[in-house]
Amino acid sequence: MLTDYHVHLRPDDPDTPAQRYFTAANAERFRTVAEERGIAELGVSEHIHRFRSALDIWTHPFWREQAVDDLEAYCEYVREETDLKLGIEADFIPGREDRLANLLDAHPFDYVIGSVHFLGDDAVDHADYDIWERAGDPDRVWRRYFNTLSQAALSGLFDILAHPDLVKRWGHGRPRPDGDLRRFYEPAVEAIVEAGVAVEVSTAGLRKPVGELYPAPAFLELCVEGATPIALSSDAHVPADVGSGYDHALAELERVGVNELCVFERRSRQLEPLG
Repeated sequence: MLTDYHVHLRPDDPDTPAQRYFTAANAERFRTVAEERGIAELGVSEHIHRFRSALDIWTHPFWREQAVDDLEAYCEYVREETDLKLGIEADFIPGREDRLANLLDAHPFDYVIGSVHFLGDDAVDHADYDIWERAGDPDRVWRRYFNTLSQAALSGLFDILAHPDLVKRWGHGRPRPDGDLRRFYEPAVEAIVEAGVAVEVSTAGLRKPVGELYPAPAFLELCVEGATPIALSSDAHVPADVGSGYDHALAELERVGVNELCVFERRSRQLEPLG
């Protein structure tokens, strides 16, 4: 089985209203590409910051700008007008765990993808809130990022951790620590193993400046050593990106000995043979 659970039905660009993209016809465009690429399990996981109810969790300026949609309407649309699994991509905001839990528990998701985009008010992957404009020490940024990822894992809020080394997103365009990066990975993987949360192997990094899979080979190897369940996704925002780069991802999964993938239904996880 192949999966793609990290899919967004609309681009992140301005002027992408829900009524234009949350349609049966648009969902079918994504489904068609998935079928062509042999993907049996397709799910949608819109960003939590696109929904007004997310402002009960955090009121960062970016969230205030983006939060225009109705979360109940999104869930109803996916359930009633598509055959997609219903997910959401939810940022981990330290100190707001109870608020996020209340929101997630009130909706019938098949899975929740947790992500770390922000460290405080600064982002690791958004040029308008670029953490590198304020923090020149790459060791400090990477340590903060992976400490926050550890907290996300241990929070129990998430079924999958998305693009777990997103901090590398800019590649050579931003500073990177010297030496063996496993000193950052190892504490995070220990938390992931303790929590039992799944880790996403994402082909999105192949389309970013870094030009490689998330996570890095050494990170994935540590996860496999700890028997961490693996999810496979593309983080597609347009139909053409569904399952993109999967040949690369499947070769990497074979290299490290992964032969099962996570599938989800109503927050319950099972493992299915990869293939």
